[in-house]
Amino acid sequence: MRFRKVYIEITNVCNFSCSFCFKSKRAKKFISPEDFSAILFSIKPYTDYIYLHVLGEPLLHPDFEKLVALAHDAGFHINLTTNGALLSKRLDYLLDSPIRQFNISLHDAEENVSPDEWSSYLSSVFSFARQKSLDSYISMRLWNQGSELSSGFNRFCLDAINREFASSIDENRLSERNIKLMPHVFLQNAARFSWPGAVRLDITSRSCYALDTHVAILVDGTVVPCCLDADAAMPLGNVFLEDFGSIIESDRARNILAGFRNNEAVESVCRNCGFRL
Repeated sequence: MRFRKVYIEITNVCNFSCSFCFKSKRAKKFISPEDFSAILFSIKPYTDYIYLHVLGEPLLHPDFEKLVALAHDAGFHINLTTNGALLSKRLDYLLDSPIRQFNISLHDAEENVSPDEWSSYLSSVFSFARQKSLDSYISMRLWNQGSELSSGFNRFCLDAINREFASSIDENRLSERNIKLMPHVFLQNAARFSWPGAVRLDITSRSCYALDTHVAILVDGTVVPCCLDADAAMPLGNVFLEDFGSIIESDRARNILAGFRNNEAVESVCRNCGFRL
């Protein structure tokens, strides 16, 4: 089995506190370069693409540059998800980094950046996007569609984007998943989803790409089916204690995957996940 991507959580520490984010009970941690290297070695036969994302802000990691170097030297294509607030502080390195794609969650700024600083925040993101798009992909995310409370922030973002990229995007186009702003730079729109367990859905008939196209590894080495299992409610094993291949071939993993292929959510967590909606 090979995955299109493996999510690796290098830290679950974050500089933002979003009301819509999952409130994990796990201990806060930064992965060590040695443990990160061990993860890379264990997953190398199974993917070429890693995403530095589950919970936390990856750019907070004190050894971030070393981790990227380890992944690059191991031959991985590196993708990063960030709230964008620290791009300017690591600008020189990031512009020269081998990171393939940056997913920048603009919607995180609504609650964590003062409204009188929204312009400077967006200007920093736009400047980075223009410069780094020469050799990387930039996806700026507005994942809060359908939230009335976010309509003013969305309008502010769209006005700023239209000025910066000479576009003419209005609220009607927010139903489009991806809008190309310039070569390698996109605005990605999506509805705000509910994390597993946030609301009672109990949907048994559903499919998902978890354990088919992707899998996730938390900062403590716990392997989980996807990046939404942020509290390891469905632990499949620990990559520091077991062989990764054995973990993804375990009975629980096989049952989850077989269920989705038959349009059935066999785990309670999956039956109450709002992402696929």
